[in-house]
Amino acid sequence: MKVLSVTSEIFPLVKTGGLADVTGSLPKALVASGIETTSIVPGYPKVMRLLNNATPLLVFDDLLGVQAALIHARIDDLSLFILDAPELYDRSGGPYVDGNGRDHHDNWRRFAALSRAAAEIANGILPGWQPDLVHTHDWQSAMTSVYMREMGCSVPVVITIHNIAFQGQYSADILPAIGLSSSLFSSKGLEYYGDISFLKGGLVTADAITTVSPTYAREILTPRFGMGMDGILNERVSVLRGIVNGIDLDVWDPATDPHLPRNYDLHSLRRKREIRQILLKNFDLDTEGNGPVFSAVSRLTWQKGLDMLAETADEIVANGGKLIIFGQGDPEVEQHLIRTAERYPGRMAVHIGYDEPIAHLIHGGSDAIVQPSRFEPCGLTQLYALRYGTVPVVSRTGGLSETIIDANDAAMSARVATGFQFHPVTTDGLRLALRRAMHAFEEPKMWARLQNQGMKAKFSWERSAQQYATVYANIVRKSGHAPQSIRRATF
Repeated sequence: MKVLSVTSEIFPLVKTGGLADVTGSLPKALVASGIETTSIVPGYPKVMRLLNNATPLLVFDDLLGVQAALIHARIDDLSLFILDAPELYDRSGGPYVDGNGRDHHDNWRRFAALSRAAAEIANGILPGWQPDLVHTHDWQSAMTSVYMREMGCSVPVVITIHNIAFQGQYSADILPAIGLSSSLFSSKGLEYYGDISFLKGGLVTADAITTVSPTYAREILTPRFGMGMDGILNERVSVLRGIVNGIDLDVWDPATDPHLPRNYDLHSLRRKREIRQILLKNFDLDTEGNGPVFSAVSRLTWQKGLDMLAETADEIVANGGKLIIFGQGDPEVEQHLIRTAERYPGRMAVHIGYDEPIAHLIHGGSDAIVQPSRFEPCGLTQLYALRYGTVPVVSRTGGLSETIIDANDAAMSARVATGFQFHPVTTDGLRLALRRAMHAFEEPKMWARLQNQGMKAKFSWERSAQQYATVYANIVRKSGHAPQSIRRATF
């Protein structure tokens, strides 16, 4: 089976969060099921700089008003189509925001163009190569299936919701500019509270909908978590399925991680203490004392609950612990955290930005990772933490509730606990969970048991990839598009 994956980011080329980790890892995991994936991604400057031995495939003379080229390349076992459109993607800042943290003014055109190009590929514009299935991810590529259906292309489509809070909502006035008829502005089409929504377009036209944990799949059917899309999702609940994300065990392995000053495994956890000292020095924190080091590697947003962590930092510091915050996000939350850190010099550090090697160092050197998310589709940070013997403290929501087993008396007695959950998701709830974690840290045997159980947990992509392969096979079979055994062009 040949799959076209359509994504706005992919690790290791460009990453702002878990979406990139998933789209970079899942194609490799699907190979065992006989599935070959080629991913199309925008030609951001970071991406273009990594291209070697790229093959030009075709030119779009008018792709929603701009000229663009389609290039094929292979990077780190990934087969890639690069949409090279300098007018859309060659700019400073990140994939979605400019250097000042504001959304690029034409994101609607940038990601509509990505979707349109993907739809053209699905419709057979490349001689000798056409996918058996298209897999889109979040609002940035959700319009692919809209364009496909408007073209009369019946190749089946799966859309994965990584975070339903981001919906690609724009004025209906842009419809002519993105090459679509105003007839699509209807309750059964793109219309969404007086505007249009790219995500809704994907939800109503895809053959299957997945999201990144079974709990989140249930949660988004409710008004509280559905973010306005719960009605649409309830209409399509028969094709909705939750599949927990996996992690790339080659990238996230403390025994071989090149970003760690010392490697370790389940039998040499004492080396984490050495890494902890290096981590503290890296963030200019006091290296004296034996209190636990708590960290958060996250987008600094209300959704992730980082404002609550600012409010509870005093709990950690007062009990001899230290706190490291690493990430970027909403300016208000960033400033709240920075002001809090200024009150605790040598005990709390905040770094605004993201760097992959430092993220690995934090997982290796921290004692605990804190994820107080108000909602969390799946979460990957807690899975990395488990792998590194770093105990997660998480809210009981979405994928966090499924991947972390709370250290209550029963779970500890059964030797299955891997971390600490809290509910309700409030500042008081977080404060109590931090106290529980610090009390456990004072009991070395209890803490070692949590670390050992976490490192034994199995969160590779193997099982999840098999579930995706089943979803693919089912909708391909229902569509009548049996995978074609003869293809002249290979990528």
